[in-house]
Amino acid sequence: MTYQWWVLLPFIFMLASIALFPIIPATSHWWERNSSQLIVALTLGVPTTLWMVFHAGAESFTLTAIDYFQFITLLFALFVVSGGIHLAGDIQATPRNNTIFLAIGGFLASFIGTTGAAMLLIRPLLATNKERAYRVHTVLFTIFIVANCGGLLTPLGDPPLFLGFLKGVPFTWTFNLWKEWAFVLALLLFTYYSIDSLYYAAETKKAIQQDRAEITPLRLDGKINLIFFALIIISVAFIPSVDAHEAAAGHVHGLALIPWREIVMLAAAGASYVFGSRDIRFRDNGFTWTPIAEVGILFIGIFATMAPALKFLEQVAPSLPLNRVTFFVFAGGLSSVLDNAPTYLTFFEMAKVLATPDHLLIAGVPLLYLVPISLGAVFCGALTYIGNGPNFMVKSVAEADGVPMPTFGRYIVHALSLLAPVLVAMALVFVAESVWAHMAGWCIAALLVAVGVARLIRARSVSVVHNQGLKD
Repeated sequence: MTYQWWVLLPFIFMLASIALFPIIPATSHWWERNSSQLIVALTLGVPTTLWMVFHAGAESFTLTAIDYFQFITLLFALFVVSGGIHLAGDIQATPRNNTIFLAIGGFLASFIGTTGAAMLLIRPLLATNKERAYRVHTVLFTIFIVANCGGLLTPLGDPPLFLGFLKGVPFTWTFNLWKEWAFVLALLLFTYYSIDSLYYAAETKKAIQQDRAEITPLRLDGKINLIFFALIIISVAFIPSVDAHEAAAGHVHGLALIPWREIVMLAAAGASYVFGSRDIRFRDNGFTWTPIAEVGILFIGIFATMAPALKFLEQVAPSLPLNRVTFFVFAGGLSSVLDNAPTYLTFFEMAKVLATPDHLLIAGVPLLYLVPISLGAVFCGALTYIGNGPNFMVKSVAEADGVPMPTFGRYIVHALSLLAPVLVAMALVFVAESVWAHMAGWCIAALLVAVGVARLIRARSVSVVHNQGLKD
């Protein structure tokens, strides 16, 4: 069937609800309740799903349901297990220590997944910075670095790359993207360090003194949960599950319909909850079900209304001007507002059609195009709260800890000003093919470094005055 432009409207309304209801005075308190979010998700999602079933058959519903189940099960399991791990102690929340935290998280993301790394580090990072007044920027860069960009090096890092692995991309192929990974993380970490230095210099005398006074050595509590963490990672890498597309087409029967991977994940989460320390989970981590409930509810509406939007994308894709740069732009741009996993898969399949005998192929996809598709899907998922599952979870955990996180629209403004220039520089250097583009990319990178250096100089001058005040 042919999908008209208006099939995008439910998805647009869903995004508008997430963006506007929290900032409209008449709806802001109403929207804070999970029941209110569920009403909106079902009001938009149910009619859209019924329309899809009527016009496209039950296959579309089955595909969406399986994708959602697999998606939310992974997030749920990692959320529960990470909630039982507590990094006790309190180191000084200096720009250097915070940057080291983010660097470790950016590295771990490729090996324990962006969700796992984000959920493991966000709570200790918030605890370390609890004495500081300025914490929003730290959470923003946690989303940029740990919940998204850090997950590029292995298929375990981000769901889009895992889909590529299931489609035949060699497990170690993504290691070839280490230059792009290092380029983006280095610029983001330096940008964060310069911004945090400026905010640190602006902290009150009382906050700095309290931060310096309340220092205890770090120790890891709840180590038993590391076993359950490893079990989830192993299940993602090696245990099969239901093939959503094959199941939706009716080609899967018997034992192949059993979601073994998700069963193992849920068992690991259950074991963590039962055998882990309740004091660590509820007292030390302040664990609540609110963050995962919010993610689960909102993504019901997102997945349901996204189904016809993806069909429309598949329909118009052949008419798009596709090359290395536009593959990055389209895959990245759509990954920021659609879930990045199905978006990656859509462009993955499109790129196969463009293969010629002259192309070097990876799993049937020209290497020329697989690189920008992978970069766009992983990196650009950080441009909005809904581009990647962990984004909303980090936001919710931070809000539960008292951090006043930006609204949906305000977050996009921050992402466009802080993250987008880094991604533009990376794309010009590593994706574009002309010498002029490469030079422009390096110039943008140099400018970003210069801006960071200017921030550090300004922070140093403020610190001189501030330190004098501390001595007095």
